[in-house]
Amino acid sequence: MSMAKAPRQIAPISAHWHPGAEAVNGALAAAFETLGEQDFTHRSHCIDGRFENLYLNRGRLPGLDTVLDFATGAAAERLGPDCPRLRCGFWLNAMPPGSSTSRHDHAENDELLSAVYYVTAPADSGDICFADGPFQIRVTPEPGLLLLFPPSLVHWVEPHLGRGLRLSIACNLGPTAD
Repeated sequence: MSMAKAPRQIAPISAHWHPGAEAVNGALAAAFETLGEQDFTHRSHCIDGRFENLYLNRGRLPGLDTVLDFATGAAAERLGPDCPRLRCGFWLNAMPPGSSTSRHDHAENDELLSAVYYVTAPADSGDICFADGPFQIRVTPEPGLLLLFPPSLVHWVEPHLGRGLRLSIACNLGPTAD
């Protein structure tokens, strides 16, 4: 049984560990393996034959609600007492060996925070890197780790040089319409 780790602030990035990650991640990874093309409502950013963003209905994967609720709660805590009610738009990123993600940000709408949660992260599966002014921040992914960061923060994922699938859930969190 793993001990819960306290949130930690790293420059503009905060790191949070899901307390039930082992159970949730196992169910999510197993359910992901059963998905077919028909399960995705949309796919985008086809680079080198791989769609970087995979969209599906929230109830399609067991445990997904738990992770999205965890991300929303951590975002509300980080934003503080004046935080509006949040909506959470999400997608999956499944990276087989050899995959990477190009430099980008999420600053196109009214998001308050962006996030990534790691379901599986084999050794050498590629660090996520952030460009913060003159600094580069590198974070090695770990299953159960949630990173929150400003949507305007440029980031990318280095090539996956390990074995197995690197599966993450990314999301943008912004105010609800009501």
